[in-house]
Amino acid sequence: MTRRYFTQRSLFTFALTALLLAAGAFAYAAPVPIPSLSIGVGTATKPNDVTTTIQIFLLLTVLTLAPGLLIMTTSFTRISVVLSFLRTAMGTQSAPSNQIILSLSMFLTFFIMTPVWQQINKDAYQPWKAQQITQEQAFDRAVTPVRNFMLSQTREKDLSLFVSLSKLPRPKNSADIPTLTIIPAFMISELRTAFQIGFLIYIPFIVVDMVVASVLMSMGMMMLPPVMISLPFKILLFVLVDGWGLVISSLVKSFG
Repeated sequence: MTRRYFTQRSLFTFALTALLLAAGAFAYAAPVPIPSLSIGVGTATKPNDVTTTIQIFLLLTVLTLAPGLLIMTTSFTRISVVLSFLRTAMGTQSAPSNQIILSLSMFLTFFIMTPVWQQINKDAYQPWKAQQITQEQAFDRAVTPVRNFMLSQTREKDLSLFVSLSKLPRPKNSADIPTLTIIPAFMISELRTAFQIGFLIYIPFIVVDMVVASVLMSMGMMMLPPVMISLPFKILLFVLVDGWGLVISSLVKSFG
């Protein structure tokens, strides 16, 4: 008991001495400048102050909606839905995980959308950066490639549906269709295409499940779950036919 008491007392004394030495060293050290940040709400005295505040508010709003814009106006929706169908059809539950599916969908989206973004950089950003065009002209030039991409992947039936729902006059050409009308039509078309691809993915795996279930029933093994037996065969079939290469190449070519 005495030995334990002296050990605890020695540790306490060592810790207190180290703390005092550190405090003394900090007191004699050169002061380190720490930047200050203050945010406040005051009364605007000039119109420019109000304009700057509105610009900051709009910028924060755009940054908040950026993930949604990435999903709504790019190939991300189709890719993520198809990969989710693939995982469900194989019956692997959480393999690959949601993080892997989302990451793969994101990088495939970057790969597919690169020509569109290169055109935006060439026609809109670089001239605006060189002060050759105004901000409004840069915005119009940046929206055009994205509109062309969405229109190339949107069915006429879906586009006419949202044009009729918006109660707009019949457009003469694609340039007369508002962007806010094209976006939901594009998303509906992407979901339809993704479900069609998902149906084709399901067929071979359903065949494997049916064959395994029939064999187990013929052998009288009624209590053994067919999914437990069919899962290794589905994984083997998927690997032998280079399933990932087929699915990814089909997805990329579907945007051609």
